[in-house]
Amino acid sequence: MEKKDKTKKQLLLRLSPNLWEEISKWAEDDFRSINGQIEYLLHECVKQRKKGKTKNPSE
Repeated sequence: MEKKDKTKKQLLLRLSPNLWEEISKWAEDDFRSINGQIEYLLHECVKQRKKGKTKNPSE
């Protein structure tokens, strides 16, 4: 990740119980907190999106 921010934005997030359970299990497998897992997943999605924008559209 880029330079760590000293301050982080807070966000209220509502998840279904099933999604919460899946993320909780996944976080445990990756030795992360649920919050850390959600942050990691969002970071990975943003990184993938940026990669997609740099590709040549004719590919």
